[in-house]
Amino acid sequence: MLPAVKARLQIHFCVLLWGFTAILGKRITLPAMPLVWWRMLLVSAALLLVPRVWRGFKAMPVRLRLAYAGIGAIVSLHWLTFYAAIKLSNASVGATCIALGPVFLAFIEPWVARRRFDPRELLIGVAVMPGVVLVVGGVPIDMRWGIAMGALSALLVACFGSLNKRLVDHGDPLTVTCIELGTGALFLTALSPLLPHAGPAFVMPGLHDGLLLLALAFGCTLLPFALALVALRHMSAFETQMVTNLEPVYAIVLAIVLLGEQRELNGWFYLGVAVILAAVFVHPFMHRRQGRRVDGDLLGTAETHSMPD
Repeated sequence: MLPAVKARLQIHFCVLLWGFTAILGKRITLPAMPLVWWRMLLVSAALLLVPRVWRGFKAMPVRLRLAYAGIGAIVSLHWLTFYAAIKLSNASVGATCIALGPVFLAFIEPWVARRRFDPRELLIGVAVMPGVVLVVGGVPIDMRWGIAMGALSALLVACFGSLNKRLVDHGDPLTVTCIELGTGALFLTALSPLLPHAGPAFVMPGLHDGLLLLALAFGCTLLPFALALVALRHMSAFETQMVTNLEPVYAIVLAIVLLGEQRELNGWFYLGVAVILAAVFVHPFMHRRQGRRVDGDLLGTAETHSMPD
């Protein structure tokens, strides 16, 4: 099999695994706070067993470590709001909202990267608005708080994606992921007393939740991260973004097959999803000529993996 073909298949498999994160988030009975805390703790603890991570940490300047630690706090808030959106609504709604990440990115990245704003990117924001209206109108009223939380999660994706992209060349991907997720777990530990409604960060899971947490941490985070790092060497940024933009599609299809969520949503919701995804897929075409480099180290910490990641 040609390396490029194998790489495309690997990326599709990775995106399918990322699509399962929303499904597992719905199946795990823990609240969002301990769910995210355990996920970040398990992944960062596993990475600490890798010698390469320690070598990268020792070679990294203190100031850069602190920068990645700050990004890790934003990552933890992204995951917290993402799973809160799923708990408040369902997996389909959470996955759809996270597809708004590239829209927010179009406005945030120029500011973070200190580059000129591209007026074409404004078209993305305008194009998704009808889709958002349709999505809101297509869900029960009691799920609309989930949409608000999901939109906040997408905004946080754009924030940490832009910051990661600015620092992408300064650290080993595994080391960066370990610092960000480890710091995120510590941040949630400190934050949980300030959010009493979210519950404590540390809650001992039962057998059912424990097995699903292991699948989430290792099957849907570490495994696709490792596969993606290899596959991205043989793919352009454009190809990768087009595939990773399919994650909400995979998540929604899985939610229909495994959770039967189509019974909770009407046709307007799915029409809105189609409008949003159509706008999101236009984004990489606008930047197709900006080079072939792919920021692989951003894949470990995002649900959307939209390659401003």
